[in-house]
This record gives sequence, C-alpha cells and structure tokens, in this order.
Amino acid sequence: GYHGYWGVNFFETDEHLVSDGLDFPQLTEQLRSQHGLKTVLDIVCNHGSPSYTMPQDQPGYGEIYNAAGELVADHQNLAPEDLDENNSLHAWFHREPDLAQLSNIDENNPDVLDYFVEAYSQRIGQGAAAFRIDTIKHMPHDYWKRFSDRIRERHPGFFMFSESFEFNAARVAEHTWPQNGGISVLDFPGQKLISEVFTDADSSFARLAGYLHLTDGIYHNPYELMTFYDNHDMPRMDADENGFIDAHNWLFTSRGIPVIYYGSESMFRPGAAEHGGNRDYFGVDSIAHARSHPVRAALEQIADVRRQSPALQRGLQANLELRDDRAVFFRIYQNDGVTQTALVLLNKGDSAEKIRVNKWLSTGTWRDAMSGEELVVSLEQPVIELAVPAHGVRVLLLDGPNTDELLAAELATLQAKAVRPSMATTGAAQ
Repeated sequence: GYHGYWGVNFFETDEHLVSDGLDFPQLTEQLRSQHGLKTVLDIVCNHGSPSYTMPQDQPGYGEIYNAAGELVADHQNLAPEDLDENNSLHAWFHREPDLAQLSNIDENNPDVLDYFVEAYSQRIGQGAAAFRIDTIKHMPHDYWKRFSDRIRERHPGFFMFSESFEFNAARVAEHTWPQNGGISVLDFPGQKLISEVFTDADSSFARLAGYLHLTDGIYHNPYELMTFYDNHDMPRMDADENGFIDAHNWLFTSRGIPVIYYGSESMFRPGAAEHGGNRDYFGVDSIAHARSHPVRAALEQIADVRRQSPALQRGLQANLELRDDRAVFFRIYQNDGVTQTALVLLNKGDSAEKIRVNKWLSTGTWRDAMSGEELVVSLEQPVIELAVPAHGVRVLLLDGPNTDELLAAELATLQAKAVRPSMATTGAAQ
C-alpha cells in the first residue's frame, strides 16, 4: 500500500517488507554505501488503516500502536459519526469521514503530533534523508508548521516535499511558505503542462514558461519544487520515444528537482491509466529490456550532466528563448565561493537546429558538458553558435565569474523576485 494506507504501528516496518539481513536501516545504509543513493521516505499523518464498514472487526484494522507496542487508538469498526468522544481510544479520530474508509486522524489532539514527530524522527535516525508527505492539504497549515518545526529542531535543514493534488499554483504554493511549515511541493501545475507539451509534438516550449514562476514570488522558493510528468495517481505519459527523451532533457536542466516515476525511464506502459496498468510490476522481461532502452540511455546521460553541475542543480534560471521546438536558457550558480554558469540548448524537433547565442555571454572558456569540447568567448567574438541534434540537448559550462553586465542585472532581478518579497535572500537559489 502507498502512503501508510495500512499503517497500524508507525514505529515498525511492515512485516511484509522485512527479510533476513535487510530491514529499513540496513536498506538505507546499503543504498548509500553501495550505490550512492539517499532514501526519501513517503509519510502520512492524516490517516491510518481501513477502519470501518467491515462485516466483522478485524485484528489490526483501525488500530494504532505506539513504540512500546501498546494500543493507543482504535476505531473499533465504527463509522466516524458513531465514535464516542468520551472513549480515549476514539480520541485520535475525527467524527467525519475523509478518505475512503481510512481513519481520519484528529490533528487537534496533541498526542497525535507527538506520536508522528517521534515515529518519523526515528526513521530519520534509521537513514531517511528527506520526507515526501502524502495528502498534505487534508490537514491544516498550522499542524504542518508545528510538525516541521519540531522535525527541523532536531534535524536542521531537513528537506520535506509534499503532495497537494491541485493544479491551482496559488493554492499549491501556500504549503511552501515558512509560516505554513516551509514544505516544498510536487509541481502539479507544471506536470499538466509538461505532459501536454511532450505528448503533442506540435506543442511549443513557450507553454512551459508560465509554470516556472521565476519572478512573481508565488512560491517561497520555486527552485525547490519537485518537477514531474506522471506518477501513480494519474495515467502514465502517453508520448512516443522522442517525447520521453525531450521531457527528460527539459526536467533535468530547468528549474526544480526532477522526479521520474518508476518505469517511465524506459517507457513502461505509456498511457496506462490509474488502476489500469500504471502501477504494474516490470516483470523479468521488462527489467532486461529496460537496461538497453534508448530512453534510459538518453536519461542516464543528461542525469549525469546534472549530477556534476551545481548550476543545473541549484542555479537561477534566465530564459533567452522558449519558442516552438527550441528552448535556450542560462542556469547561474554563485554561492560560497563556487561560480558556474550553464547555457542550455534544447531541440525537440525532428531535425537538427543551429542555435546562435549572443546575449548574456561572459567571456572565458566554455566547456561542452557531454563532449568536453571547449569554446572561447571573447570581447572580439561574443557569440556561441552550435548545432543541436533532433530531440537533443547541449549544455555548455563556464566555471568562473560572470563578466556580462546585462546578465548581472538580470540576475539581480531574478534573485529579488524569485522568492516571496518578504522572504528575499542573497546568493544562489537557496
């Protein structure tokens, strides 16, 4: 089950997942030490397990146990409106239904906050490097403010992002504000546009400009948003091979932190609907095929470029051109003595494009992130002209200070207007 839908004791790992020599702490340690991977833990606070409408009460269902294995809450197979406010085992639950027949946990009970802070702090101690919070909008902002404050009091700077299944950016953005907990979000408004643009070959890059919110301050920090094109709660993107490659080239170079749903790296079941195949298992044949899939090969290449570039990971984005099949933009990182500028050239067309850039270019030696080729930009020759292959990407890197005055002015504007006005900071996209 996703997101704790079967949660009974949040201090314990589901017995179906543990095997000899591999529990949760061992999993996170081996992922880190053997594969260089950190673990993001999917958590929930607003619901427990299925809790009512069963013909007979079942062991564990609707129950919640603490770290000592003691029963602290029990729905007792009663409808929410039939719960007894004088029964201590019912005190954890609202008396109104919320999601399916899951227990609707009452965030106003102080024991609830204490419980989840302790349970999820334990998971951080066991190797969770970040949280993905499910159904965040089902609980009020003040709960998440208290929760995040207490987690970060113990673990300063701990990163959390959330799922608010909502396409209105103004509403989604509220979760990111510090007074509401400062929790990042999955970029659902962006998802809708990304999926549409890379599914329809005739769509223009221009459609993607609006969701970035680079200068209007709607999000606390737009560069911390999680960008994606599909997930388990929606149909898989129904694009062709080139569409997936183009989508990955965009996700791994533009603002935000890219998220790829399992299988999409090799076009697994494109177009499959929620509960209609989008959550299927690979199977042995699909696993073998995935390793040699051209979409995976292209993704591996651009992901490696991003991994090695602080500018692509955290730099401010300055757009030069988002039009038709072309996207041209800079990513600029200046922080703690590290300065890097990335010039990104994208082409989602069916033929190669020659792209000329003569604006915002700093002098110096630029390096092609993929080929290693070097290009010198000078005052006498302040231009870069490159051929970008069909459905391809070129990334040029400059490791050194920016010398272009117009770019410096643009950076000042981007820095001032990227975050909400009262929250502006200096430096890079913090």
